[in-house]
Amino acid sequence: MEPWDMLSASGRPRLRLTRIQTALAPRGRAWSPAGTVAAVAEEGERPVPSRLVPSRLRHEAVVSDRHPCPPAPSCPPSPAAMAPMGIRLSPLGMAVFCLLGLGVLYHLYSGFLAGRFAFFMLSEPAGGGPETPRGSAPAGTVDLRELLAVSVLAAVRGGQEVKRVREDNALNAKAKGKTREGAEEQLTSGDLLSNRRMFYLLKAAFPAVQINSEEHVDAADQETVSWDRSIPEDIKQKIQPKEVPAESVTVWIDPLDATQEYTEDLRQYVTTMVCVAVNGKPVIGVIHKPFSAYTAWAMVDGGSNVKARSSYNEKTPRIIVSRSHAGKVEQVARQTFGNKTVIIPAGGAGYKVLALLDVAEKNQEEADVYIHVTYIKKWDICAGNAVLRALGGHMTTLTGEEISYTGSDGNEGGLIASINMNHKALIEKLPDLEKTLHK
Repeated sequence: MEPWDMLSASGRPRLRLTRIQTALAPRGRAWSPAGTVAAVAEEGERPVPSRLVPSRLRHEAVVSDRHPCPPAPSCPPSPAAMAPMGIRLSPLGMAVFCLLGLGVLYHLYSGFLAGRFAFFMLSEPAGGGPETPRGSAPAGTVDLRELLAVSVLAAVRGGQEVKRVREDNALNAKAKGKTREGAEEQLTSGDLLSNRRMFYLLKAAFPAVQINSEEHVDAADQETVSWDRSIPEDIKQKIQPKEVPAESVTVWIDPLDATQEYTEDLRQYVTTMVCVAVNGKPVIGVIHKPFSAYTAWAMVDGGSNVKARSSYNEKTPRIIVSRSHAGKVEQVARQTFGNKTVIIPAGGAGYKVLALLDVAEKNQEEADVYIHVTYIKKWDICAGNAVLRALGGHMTTLTGEEISYTGSDGNEGGLIASINMNHKALIEKLPDLEKTLHK
């Protein structure tokens, strides 16, 4: 074959050696074998020897030869033919392109995968320890529903100690001091054991919460008491979770209310009580009667398992008072409400609050108003105050002031408590009660 065979009649090269023309050769065109240029000028023209083709075109033809394909209409174009004009895709370029694609996919999915991995790891208890309870409040806050549940449990467990000591007749009663009126205050094993059980249960469940108790807590006599954070069904059904800052909460414990009556075996007056105050306002109250296993609880703006009675006598109310103060109140009360006014002497502040409510207990008396005329400790009255507030009732000083459950542990202004009555009108009927009783 002669060199001029490569030229057309006009003297111009007839070669069509571009990748696109090679890949898109019409049906019937020949594909070059290895070592030849894959291009034909026209039908019937001879292939051009590679030695007569410029080196650049020979390279492109070799790239096409690396993707041999039979001459069929469905034959796919080679990777080189698929590339845009002027772009060459070498094996190294393909590798770089794939690595870039993998990098993009990694960045897209790394966050998702990391989140799923963290969720998987955190869902398992670390080191085989106990799983973090679901629904627990975040650090620095307290769930009032959980606090209500553990308060009920604390009152019940404390009551078990009170009952056991009384039934075993192992009171070991002794005087711990005198009241402001000069009455001797008793301290028994029931007080101490109940206090230890109640205090350490509440402290273990909510270590960040301030707890005030009637009895001293001996650090050398600690007790390990745990709570499984279970919530009774009746509380679950009536109370919704509510979180408050832990620093705003103060818990008041009365491990044995009516200790004097306890020593006299007047069991119906005895209660164990827990109160939760938030920013000084009583919001949770629990009153438990150990010897009948009756428990009343309530939460302000939540719910309760106790209710008010259907009616109260405002004209000639039955007034329940302390056994030691009955005579002082009776004279003024009858001057105010008439001779038909009934005075009910009783022991224990918890018992007196329950007397205002609908309590199905055979040994529980009923009253319309509760009056106390002297100094009284806040752990004696906080739980009852919370229960009354939750039910729409009132407990104030004798002059109508709200009682704050922060600061000092005592209330100086006496108290008057009522429910479903005109509380303000009651106070106005007894304007000089505190002064009269202190003459």
